[in-house]
Amino acid sequence: MCGILGIVGNTDVAAQLYDGLTVLQHRGQDAAGIATADGGKLRVHKGNGLVSDVFDEDSMQLLQGKFGIAHCRYPTAGSEGSDEAQPFYVNSPYGIALAHNGNLINTDKLRREVFEQDRRNVNTESDSEVMLNVFAHELDTQKSLTPEAVFRAIEGVNRRCIGGYAVVVSVLGLGLVAFRDPHGIRPLVLGKRTKNGTDEYAVASESVALDLLGFERMRDVGPGECIIITARGELFTKQTAEPQEHTPCIFEYVYFARPDSMMDNISVHKARMRMGQKLGEKILRLRPDHDIDTVIPIPDTSRDAALEIANVLGVKYREGFIKNRYVGRTFIMPGQGQRTKSVRRKLNPIPLEFKNRVVLLVDDSIVRGTTSQQIVQMAREAGARKVYLASAAPPVRYPNVYGIDMPSAEELVAHGRTDEEVQQLLGCDWLIYQDLEDLEDAVSGPKHHLEHFDSSCFNGEYVTGIEDGYFDRIKQLRSDEAKKTRRAS
Repeated sequence: MCGILGIVGNTDVAAQLYDGLTVLQHRGQDAAGIATADGGKLRVHKGNGLVSDVFDEDSMQLLQGKFGIAHCRYPTAGSEGSDEAQPFYVNSPYGIALAHNGNLINTDKLRREVFEQDRRNVNTESDSEVMLNVFAHELDTQKSLTPEAVFRAIEGVNRRCIGGYAVVVSVLGLGLVAFRDPHGIRPLVLGKRTKNGTDEYAVASESVALDLLGFERMRDVGPGECIIITARGELFTKQTAEPQEHTPCIFEYVYFARPDSMMDNISVHKARMRMGQKLGEKILRLRPDHDIDTVIPIPDTSRDAALEIANVLGVKYREGFIKNRYVGRTFIMPGQGQRTKSVRRKLNPIPLEFKNRVVLLVDDSIVRGTTSQQIVQMAREAGARKVYLASAAPPVRYPNVYGIDMPSAEELVAHGRTDEEVQQLLGCDWLIYQDLEDLEDAVSGPKHHLEHFDSSCFNGEYVTGIEDGYFDRIKQLRSDEAKKTRRAS
């Protein structure tokens, strides 16, 4: 999962791209980068680390230009070296920089095509660099640089690239290009503001970046839609792929997105509140005479759900863990050893809220289970009489292939296990999961903005289809053991 941002303005945009990245930092802590267009030059600065680590005063002064793109990354199927930081750049045709959120599932095939047919070299393991070269080739065949030529090039990209993707591109001599996969799996939001009587535009993974920068959220970029904003501020849009069933990634609402964001016209905050209401109602159905004294969220993402569970159950809501703000999100850390060490550095219990109580801990989801196991043990050590654990999401039983680094199936705690077996492994007195139907209803909301989602990590149904052998290949790339081997070499 990554964060992307693109801006077309009337003055230099580097500082705004930097600010926007800071509120998308939760989407990736591995690397960050900015590319700006200044006349006939594309200026790129990127590197490993947090946004604040990658950029300093000198690098920001070099990033001149009135339109540009930005990216913050966490690794999925690629390697973890500094050469994987985005945006990627090619000089032909015209000069193009690209940043991508998502994952292509036919990267190997595309890589061969790019080399053998398009006569282009891909220098990293990143599917984003593959996509950049596919786009560059398709644009080169158009023999012109107009919005219509770019739309035709994106049509070619959509024909060749399979997976989940939201993309921002800077093209010298034209402006900003943004597009989304035909299923709309990965999010992309369009915003507009008017300064000194002139319109300026931005696109971002989440609306919170638009809010910070003073852009009004216009709408979401549609599935299979391409948007072009020229350097002069002209807006062009076109459907460049046959629209498929709209299936945004439901895990965005469960975990990744900030609660103050709007994506696909759905409030993340309200979706999580409804998750809590649904789960609270399930608890009452299963145990109408429950003995829960206190509901405690595992910060931060589960707070909205936990508060609603407490309201439904009619019990106290309490903050029982203090979070160290200077430790990153453990789910997106690259190795299990690093994740394990980080849990106790990240959270510390308040014994007063646990001593002699039956506590219901609420988390947004349970993926590998090691974090949950440690937190349950912390609650016991803090004096809890019983520890129940509720997940606002169903059991994660299958890998995600569209841009979330969920490991090979064997590393998922719920894969091949019953709820009772998972409960025993985690060491809690009762484990309760959200039902998938309730989760999808909660995200869709009473107005039913969306009827279907990419819920593949819960139900194993992949909207693009999966070719034979794909899961074996991503196991070799994504498993903690594979990452450990790559780092050692």
